[in-house]
Amino acid sequence: MGFDALLDALLTVATGGSAIYVLLGVMLGLCFGVIPGLGGTTALALLIPVTFTMESLDAMYLAGGVMGATSFGGSLTAILLNTPGTAPNAATTFDGYPLAKQGKAGLAIGAAATASASGGVLGLLTLLLVIPIARDLVLAFGPAEFFLLTILGLAAIAVSARGKLLRGLIAGGVGLMLAFVGSDTVSGELRFTLGSDYLWDGIPLVPVLTGMFALSQMIELGLKGGSVAAAIEEGQTRIAGIRDGVVSVFRHWTVLVRGSAIGTLIGAIPGLGGTVASFIAYTSTVQSSRDPESFGKGNIVGVIAPEAANNAKDGGSLVPTVAFGIPGSAETALFLGILVLHGIDPGPSILLDNQREVYGLIVALTLSAIGASILGLILARWLVLITFINVHVLVPVVVTVSLTGVFVLEGRMGDVILAMVMGIVGYLMLRFDYPRLTLVIALVLGETAERSFHQTQMISDYDMLGFMAARPQSLILIALIVLTLLLPGLRRLPVFRRKAA
Repeated sequence: MGFDALLDALLTVATGGSAIYVLLGVMLGLCFGVIPGLGGTTALALLIPVTFTMESLDAMYLAGGVMGATSFGGSLTAILLNTPGTAPNAATTFDGYPLAKQGKAGLAIGAAATASASGGVLGLLTLLLVIPIARDLVLAFGPAEFFLLTILGLAAIAVSARGKLLRGLIAGGVGLMLAFVGSDTVSGELRFTLGSDYLWDGIPLVPVLTGMFALSQMIELGLKGGSVAAAIEEGQTRIAGIRDGVVSVFRHWTVLVRGSAIGTLIGAIPGLGGTVASFIAYTSTVQSSRDPESFGKGNIVGVIAPEAANNAKDGGSLVPTVAFGIPGSAETALFLGILVLHGIDPGPSILLDNQREVYGLIVALTLSAIGASILGLILARWLVLITFINVHVLVPVVVTVSLTGVFVLEGRMGDVILAMVMGIVGYLMLRFDYPRLTLVIALVLGETAERSFHQTQMISDYDMLGFMAARPQSLILIALIVLTLLLPGLRRLPVFRRKAA
């Protein structure tokens, strides 16, 4: 039954005029993804009234094209300017931008394009396989599992800052402090708001990411002068390495598969989203690498893992959406608005009554992930020329676009001020060699950890350990947390044995 609907959606695109909606969605997604602070959420919000007069399946194609393309669009500015176009692309900056500074932007873009397309396809294939069991999969995760997942991410913080453990813990502590600003998730009491109404709902993520990664880097570039690709030899304008970037993804296929699996799993859990998926995919890749010190300096694997997870999360986030009508991300929440607009009732019955639209969205997401990557590869030789622009021209443009994107998102001047403050904080962290990644992960996971902790306490009648011990999925997550904390010590065992011998 599902195969027939999938085949029908493919034939509609291949033989009808619906392909134009997929292409239009891809172009819009790339544009909104490239502009820092906007992303797929803003694009879908603007498209909701546009789709009102469209046929429901065409609306799915347009929405799917946008959702599948924004992830890769955001990776372009992350690699070229150290400015993530969307929040999940922040993890790509850690190794993508150093590659651009070394004159290997083509290599990074080729890898990001291939990893994005491959991760998107793998995530959607996984979605097709789990749709029959989607209900049981979503119900398997409760507050206890959400809490353990956040602990797993925080444990990754403690071991990811190699050689800078104390500084990493300090940055993580600051991130947790920022996460606790605003109203308490249980009592509703206001905390650390300094009397400002703006902080009642907590510290928003997009201005923080824009400031930490975009503005801080622009401050550093402005002080240094020159161009982004400082390592490029004078007079060299030929952009090479795109093909090598494509090949590198298949050479590191285990990283691609692991990143896609993490993206699909995290995407299927409502409330976490692509930012958490990308960071966890990146830190897990660092931990499992034989050369962890090379990360942050231009390791191509550090581009492949988060980009694969970022696109794979789209397939995962549709699992709770199509099973229960529960959005797995902000984008799928807006997608639900498009469904309601077209008279489609989100919930368990959607797979029975509206298979045509659901599988149409899956086809659109698949085609857009591939199409956006192909367009990116075609345009890469011109896009990387951005890295040759003098920073005195580049910095004002990037700062203006970034702050405009932050303001347009919610229309609040407080977001602009927060982005500028975090830009200064981010520059100071760069200047004194404090890892920004740990602060961001702690900020992302802090609210979820606190809320899930209180929920688990109330459900278990304050016997959390006994409650978790009776749930197999909780035991698996506890084992992963212990393994993550022991991994640095296990990696040093061969060194100790050689010294002892």
